[in-house]
Order: sequence, then structure tokens, then C-alpha cells
Amino acid sequence: MTHIFFAYLRRMMAGVLFAALALPALAGPQHAIAMYGDPALPPDFVSLPYVNPDAPKGGRMVFAEPGGFDSLNPHILKGNAPYILGAQVFESLMGRSWDEPFTLYGLLAESIEVGPNRDWVEFTLNPAARFSDGSPVTIEDVMWSYETLGTQGHPRYASAWAQVEKMEQTGERSVRFTFNAENRELALLMGLRPILKKAQWEGRDFTASGIDVVPIGSAPYVVDSFEPGRFLTLKRNPDYWGRDLPFMRGQANLDELRTDFYGDGDVVFEAFKSGNANTYREGNAAKWDQQYDFPAVQSGDVVKSTIPHKRPSGIIGYVMNTRRPAFADWRVREAMIHAFNFEYINETLTGGDQPRITSYFSNSVLGMGDGPAEGLVRDYLDPFKDQLLPGALDGYALPVGDGSERNRANIGKAVDLMAEAGWTVQDGVMKNAAGEPFTFEILLNQGAGETIQTMDMFAAALNRIGVTPQITAVDSAQYTERTDTYDFDMAYYLRGLSLSPGTEQRLYWGADGVDKPGTRNWMGMNSPAAEAMIDRILNSQTQDEFRAAVQALDRVLTTGRYVIPIWFSPESRIAHARQLHYPERLPMYGDWIGFQPDVWWWED
Repeated sequence: MTHIFFAYLRRMMAGVLFAALALPALAGPQHAIAMYGDPALPPDFVSLPYVNPDAPKGGRMVFAEPGGFDSLNPHILKGNAPYILGAQVFESLMGRSWDEPFTLYGLLAESIEVGPNRDWVEFTLNPAARFSDGSPVTIEDVMWSYETLGTQGHPRYASAWAQVEKMEQTGERSVRFTFNAENRELALLMGLRPILKKAQWEGRDFTASGIDVVPIGSAPYVVDSFEPGRFLTLKRNPDYWGRDLPFMRGQANLDELRTDFYGDGDVVFEAFKSGNANTYREGNAAKWDQQYDFPAVQSGDVVKSTIPHKRPSGIIGYVMNTRRPAFADWRVREAMIHAFNFEYINETLTGGDQPRITSYFSNSVLGMGDGPAEGLVRDYLDPFKDQLLPGALDGYALPVGDGSERNRANIGKAVDLMAEAGWTVQDGVMKNAAGEPFTFEILLNQGAGETIQTMDMFAAALNRIGVTPQITAVDSAQYTERTDTYDFDMAYYLRGLSLSPGTEQRLYWGADGVDKPGTRNWMGMNSPAAEAMIDRILNSQTQDEFRAAVQALDRVLTTGRYVIPIWFSPESRIAHARQLHYPERLPMYGDWIGFQPDVWWWED
């Protein structure tokens, strides 16, 4: 299967990613829209190519997760809501195919139409669309949802809404959004907002977190039962309005989706081994090879499945908050990267089998590449050369240790970098000229066992240069609250990135996030170069321009030294009950959003 998957992927990448990006205006309403080029599926498509359209209905999928929840509203900043709630209870006007870089097909909307330069987009609702209580989804619900999310919802919705000049009803079932900015991706982004039932929120404070409002959506699943901090159960709605839509055929096959919450990651794994959960995603290659010999695996009741992909690595590691004085100087951040003994930690925790993340878009054609910037990449970065950090133009690579616990050469380099930044070892303690010790807090989620082990080894290395960090593990609610308000010095950080980066990059790295709470810009970066590269990504007219803009952004991000990167896996490892199955034909993104549980099914 792996060979077939990668052969298919190469064909897809050649036919889509390397095609010309310029797209003429769509002629009238269409069934789908692609960011670049044309949608892969025709108007009369039967189902998505990576589903089993004949999958039986029934069975259940039980997840085990660390942490808990205290809210049933996944659309606001306040509170901690289960992820599965937003993913499985609510629908958007369009649905995304994970077999293409960025293409949307009709879901709540039966058609989409755009202006000549994508300066506006219009959606026409499917007349059959219904909420789970049987009431129709109306244009009033759509317009209220967009305005409410854009003005009162989580900050992730605000950026796109700020670029809407006008929202107007254009027909009984149609709504048009006219934009005030040049951004070709906005037409697609407006199709991906969750649609809420307006009547459910009349007389209520939408921004208030809590569990008193059980949400009503239009998706295949409804909330069945829950206990805050312990479990949440979703049931498949037998009257789901969209079960015969081509986009939904072969999806939402399971009768029940349950998530049980536990104190930490080790307990989660034990819950799976004991049969309290029937699926588990393993991130540690060594553990996958060495600790999956328990009785259920030996008997065949639990199956180990490996799912390959070729998407960007994204960034996983430990982010340094530049809003804090400790990490405002890039040389200090570089010193932390040198002091982090990756080779030794990787060997100790994962057996050394997992490659290191070398840049934010590594493992893909969008990655920055080795050596100096050349061609369009250099042309794009040259205007900012006086602002860029060392390596952005001339080339940058992460330090490589000798694999020993002492990591002598890199520790020595870390000391030198700290000295350049004004910190020296005095009586065994790293201090500045005023005699103040260098220290910082590492904020962790108490359920992340492997992360805590990693930071213990990092702290031991820092002790050798006179630095004693404070490691603070808090529950998931406190972790969310503190990271949303950037109340940390260093924290575990994960950002998945796609083959079609776009407007979300502003939420991740944009200057607005320096002060605005709830963005993904945990590092507090404020880079005119990054802003300019994001603008170029959004308005590229050719494939060469698009790829160069992403590679240039990758250089700005990587050489900013904001994150100590760790490892990633070019494949996903999922252990699951033998009755749980997935299609043999894998999507381009592999095990990504929309793979589990959307297209899995239960069959003895």
C-alpha cells in the first residue's frame, strides 16, 4: 500500500502543486472551488475518492485523551471545549477534500460563485439543509453565524471577517460576501465557517463559557451525554439531512463517538491497553516497536496500522515567548537550541528512529532548502536584509550533537552565545552584569508524560551552564488559559501546516498576535518580512511565485529561532480494534483531519 500511495502522491503533486496557479473567473455557480487550478472531481461525482461509499453503519469509536473540558462552546476563546465537538457536530457551507491541496465541495451550500478576481463570493444554500432538531438552515442563520463568530467568537475567525466589506442576502437561499482586500483565499475561507442555529442563542451571551447550552448543529452527530472532565459521547443522527450528499457518502459511518478523559498520557495508554478505548494514535516510534506486545495485539484483537503521508512537518517543539525579556534576544534563543541535546534525547525517548524537524515546511516541496537563498526567494527577502537574522539569506542549519549526554561542543557554543547577549557564568550561575540570574519557566500540560521527560533532560543540560529553569505542569484548562494569554516563558508548541498555506499564516505569525490574545503566535513574533511573505503567498499568480513565497517565509520563521524543534514522523501509527477499518485508498494528506473518525467504519 505504501508504494501505491506514494506513486499516487507523486502524480497528484505533479498535476496540482506544479500546475500554473492563475485561475480564470468561474462562469456562474459551481459545485466546487480549488485554490489553484480546477477541482479534481466533476459535478456528478459519486463520493470522495478516499472513502468506502458502501461502508456499513454501526459500531463505535472510543478515544482516550489526557486532560478534560469545561465548555461545550468550541467557537469562543473562553473555556476548554473538546475538539471533537467542533469537528463532528457543526458543518460549514463547503467541505474540504483531503485528497487535494485545498479544494472545497458543496455541503450546506449547493453551489459557489466568485467574482472576476475573487473579490466576492456567493453561496446558495441547499434547500434540504437541516439542523439536528429538524429545523431548516436559513440564510439568517448563516449571516448571524458569520457576524457573531467574526465579532464575538474565537480570534481565529476575526482576520477573515475583518476583510469582509459587505455581507448581503442576494436571494431566498443566497448570501454574498464582498471583500476589502486582495486575498484570493478568502473565497474559500468563507466557505469553512461553522453554521450555528441563531434561535438557540437568542437571549444568551455567546461569549460565556459553560456546559448549560448543549449545541445544536447540522452535522451527522449530536451530543448524547457528557460529564465535564470525564467523558463526552456523540451519537449519529439517524435523520441527518446530508446522508445522501455525494460529499458525505461513505462518511460518518460510526453510530457512536466517545471521548474519555484521563489524568495524563501514561494513563491514556493503559486505558487503551485495557480495552477502555479502541483506538490510539502513537507518536513514539520506539514505543510502537517495543511496547505493543500486550495480549490484545498478540491475539489480533488490536491491529497496528501505519498511515504514510507527504505533508509538511509543521513545527513541533518548545516555543520561546519573545514578549518576555528572557527570550527577546535571538542569541539567547539560539543558545537554548544549542543546549537542547536533540540527538541524545531523541535516542533516549524514541530510539532515534524519528527525523528532526529542520524547518516549518520541511518534508515537502515548500521547505526552505539548504544553502543560500536564490532566485525569487532571495528577491523577496532582499528588501528586508537589514532586518533578517543571520542565516535567512546565507543559509541556516540546526546544530548537531555528538549523541553523548554531555554534548560538549554545543554546550560550549551555548555559553558563548549567552556571553554575546550579556550573560556569563558567575560562581556557577548564569548572570548578567547586574548580577541577576538567568532563569525562566517552562509551562507544560500535566498530561504530557513524554514532554515532561524531555524537559527534565533539557533542564539537566541547562544546569551545566548555570541555568535552572522552573518546570510547571498544570491541568489542561489552566494550560489553555495561560497560553491563550501568552502567560509563559517557554511552552510545548505544535502547529500543523498544509500543502496550501494561506490566510491562517497571519493567525500563526502575524503582528496582531503580539498583543491580541488567542492567536497562534505564541512566540510573539513581529516581522515585517513575514507579513510581506504572507501577502505574497495570498496573491501569487504563478506556481513559482507561490512556492518561493512559502520558502521565503520558512526562512524567516526558522532563522527567527523561536522554537526548539524536535522530531516528526512521515507516517502516522494508529493502533485500533480489529473491527475498525479504513479505506485502502489513502488521501493525499494521509492521517489528517477528516481521516479518523470520518471515513472509518465498524465491521466484524
